[in-house]
Amino acid sequence: MSAPNQPLDPNEENQSVDASGQPEDSTGQQQPVPEEDLAAMLEQAQAQVAQYYDELLRAKAEVENVRRRAQEDVAKARKFGTESFAESLVPVRDSLEAALSATDQTPESWKEGVEVTLRQLTAAFERNLLKEVSPEPGEKFDPNVHQAISTVPSEFSEGCVVQRLQKGYTIADRVLRPALVTVSSGQAA
Repeated sequence: MSAPNQPLDPNEENQSVDASGQPEDSTGQQQPVPEEDLAAMLEQAQAQVAQYYDELLRAKAEVENVRRRAQEDVAKARKFGTESFAESLVPVRDSLEAALSATDQTPESWKEGVEVTLRQLTAAFERNLLKEVSPEPGEKFDPNVHQAISTVPSEFSEGCVVQRLQKGYTIADRVLRPALVTVSSGQAA
């Protein structure tokens, strides 16, 4: 007879197995299985079930740990996601405060300070993937990044920007604010 938990050799003569797992002889009669073999098979099956249960609990705990870590990562990303952008804006604020605190400025020096501050702000935008959407007259209207306020007859073909009313912005290819535009309805009659 084969070892417990091993299938019976299909080539062995005078032995087959019925649905209950009991060996049968060539006449179809069940052969008695010694009680010791049944006890050993039961013990082995119980040990295997215990092992599978332990593996299941470990896998469940690992999934829970991954889920918890992912939630912590999302919370940290929300909390500190703007940190880089804020660090970029601090020098801009410092420049604005310095400009307001200076009392003996000429209009030229004040203008020069504002231009330097605007360059700082532009650099901060670029570092943080904040891009300007500034369509020029004649460009094709793009509903993904433009918002049409009205349509007007113009010399431009239908569906082209006639005038930009306000710049828009994207951040990492996501629209932060669409550009406000008027759109051509075609040639005036």
